[in-house]
This record gives sequence, structure tokens and C-alpha cells, in this order.
Amino acid sequence: QVQLVESGRGLVQAGGSLRLSCAASGRTFSVYAMGWFHQAPGKEREFVAAINWIGGSTYYAGSVKGRFTISRDNAKNTLYLQMNSLKPEDTAVYACAAARAGIGTYYREDLYAYWGQGTQVTVSS
Repeated sequence: QVQLVESGRGLVQAGGSLRLSCAASGRTFSVYAMGWFHQAPGKEREFVAAINWIGGSTYYAGSVKGRFTISRDNAKNTLYLQMNSLKPEDTAVYACAAARAGIGTYYREDLYAYWGQGTQVTVSS
């Protein structure tokens, strides 16, 4: 019903910035909360950031708070993740996700119904 495609992969040096985008298509009217998760090789997928339907509330993992900013443009059906002050430990595949209804615990993977394929972000030291 909903397809998500990430873009903005790249290789950056520590301290640099990168912006990821997630374009939604299909039944986008059914999309409510959206979020970003990342996964490094050999590691479990982790919550990064989330935003509610109207964009008035945002949530961040402690490791990225103050460095990353999540936003959305519902008119364009696009989710963004602005990443600043990148660290080598931020290196991972970043995937966007969307929930079909409002959710109260934004860091829970199981509450997101739709997922993108992920985009690689590599931060060199």
C-alpha cells in the first residue's frame, strides 16, 4: 500500500553533515507517524528519530539528540533526516519507516508497518 525509498547515502568525514530523504508513494494518506532507524553490520537495528503526523512532535535517540533533526513535508510525502556533527559510530544503513496509525512509543520497530530498503551512511575518522 505504501512504498518508501530513501536517498542521500554518502561517505563523509567525522564532523560533517548529510541529509537523508525518504519519499513515500502509494496510499500515502494512510501514513501517520514516521521514523528513522539504522543498523550497523552485526548489530541490531536501532531507533534514531521519529516525528508525528503533523510534525509538531519529534523524538530522538539519546545518541543523536542535538545533532540530528527529523522533519517531514506532507505535501511532498517526504521525510528528512538532517545529520550534523557526524561521528564514526553513526556509520550504518539508515532506513525510514511509517506507521499506519498514531503510535505512542515511537522507538518501537514493531509499530511501523512500512519500511524502506535503507541507504548507506559511512562516516570516516
